[in-house]
Amino acid sequence: MIEDYQALSNAPNSPDLNGKYLGIISSDFALVAEFLKEASYQIRSRGFSKYPIFTTSQNPVPIGQKLIGIHEMNGNQWNYHASLMEEFIQREIIAPENIEVFQTSYKDPDEFCCLFVFDNDFASFVYIPYPED
Repeated sequence: MIEDYQALSNAPNSPDLNGKYLGIISSDFALVAEFLKEASYQIRSRGFSKYPIFTTSQNPVPIGQKLIGIHEMNGNQWNYHASLMEEFIQREIIAPENIEVFQTSYKDPDEFCCLFVFDNDFASFVYIPYPED
């Protein structure tokens, strides 16, 4: 199983693919953003982690706890799981030498959602701003 996670961390992450997925994910994210923002707040306020991460994929991925399945909320097209930076470190998706880099680049969780997008051979962290109230 750990090999699967190491394969995730070695998946290509080209900027071109980021642009491709950003449009697809952004439209789906608009359907679930309010729910994910509340989940992020709960994770942080309950002291589970300062760094919530939401994995999103169209196929099942065994990372985190399932929050929203495909078509479960407003016709969304992706699965969403709640996770934490600590789980990503434990599963070796974030290497120990990259922890500080991750923490430094992590955006304000009140304003941005940290998504770990996984689709076939593509895996990348993407930050999407929550819609303004």
